[in-house]
Amino acid sequence: MKTLLLLLAAVALRADTFYLTIAGLGGEAEYEQRFSGWASELDKLLRAEPEAKVETLSGAAATRANVEAKLRDIAKQAKADDSLVLMLIGHGSYDESDYKFNLPGPDISATDLAGLLDKIPAHQLVINMTSSSGGSIVSLQKKGRVVVTATKSGTEKNATVFARYFIEALRDPAADTDKNDVITALEAFRYAEQKTAAFYDTQKRLATEHPLIEDAGKGEGVKAPSPENGEGFIAGRFTLLHLGTAQAAAKDPEKMKLLKHKEEVETSIDELKYRKASLPLADYRKQLAAYLLDLAKTQEALDK
Repeated sequence: MKTLLLLLAAVALRADTFYLTIAGLGGEAEYEQRFSGWASELDKLLRAEPEAKVETLSGAAATRANVEAKLRDIAKQAKADDSLVLMLIGHGSYDESDYKFNLPGPDISATDLAGLLDKIPAHQLVINMTSSSGGSIVSLQKKGRVVVTATKSGTEKNATVFARYFIEALRDPAADTDKNDVITALEAFRYAEQKTAAFYDTQKRLATEHPLIEDAGKGEGVKAPSPENGEGFIAGRFTLLHLGTAQAAAKDPEKMKLLKHKEEVETSIDELKYRKASLPLADYRKQLAAYLLDLAKTQEALDK
């Protein structure tokens, strides 16, 4: 118990934090824009965090070679009292054996990622927000490592919305349930899990993703971490972001309006895709093109 408390103290009072966000292959225009947009939002939020070392790979730069290079570079720099937050955005696949993160060119598997992460001495949080991400838990789990996935298994293959709400948790004071101006991995997970479930309920759609968290090194994620199931203890003390600095980065009311509008457009695209089968193809394409143009203009305004 004493060793665990020392570990948690190190996480809470960490030195440097390395944030690596990877937006993988979209495959379609709306997903390319969505994934890169989410990565851009994270990049801006995280750069406001003290002692943050932020790296973001998206588009053509998000290759397996570049991912490996970034993780190897972090392994050379990181110390035992540092922290690493690895965030995967995009599509994943699962072949009943191993999970793969879809990237331009060769994909990278959960086994490959685990091997690279094992060489980094820092405290680690892996947030896999892709489809089929539940299939990565067994490979990524390790004592002291927090793993979050958007799906409960590798067979939940539909595109996910979990990333949208996980990012929202980093800028919404409501996610800070204990009101200490710190968003922990556990708080962000609970916020995003509830928002994701509400999204499908509101849209009256069958949920195709069920987020899980694992930080006990058991290889099995849970929806509701608690002392009873032994999950969430480390995640509850792993600081993701300090709210004060995050709010400072988005104090402009106009920017907050843009962020809200962007989420509304993304929801509209999800709804449209769900109704695709009932629409004439020409109407579907016309509506989708309008939404994509709106999304691109909104992202451009946010990036200014």
